[in-house]
Amino acid sequence: MAADALKREGAKKILGCCTHAVLSGPAIQRIEESPLEELIVTNTVPLALTRNACRKIKVLSVAHLIGEAIRRTHD
Repeated sequence: MAADALKREGAKKILGCCTHAVLSGPAIQRIEESPLEELIVTNTVPLALTRNACRKIKVLSVAHLIGEAIRRTHD
C-alpha cells in the first residue's frame, strides 16, 4: 500500500528493502503486482523461490559480514 501511495504522489522509482524477508501467503504475488521496481532482501532467512518466481526480488548475501563478526568475536 505504501508503494501505491508513492506512485500516486508521483514517485518515479520505488524500491523496497528488508533484512529478514519472511514472505508468506500471497506475498510473492503482491510484490510482483505492486509498483515496486525492486525489493532488496538479505539471505538471513532462506527463501523458497524457484528461479524467476519473482523478478523483482534481489537477494544479497550477508555471509561475509556474519563470518567477520564470528572471527572478531573469536579473536
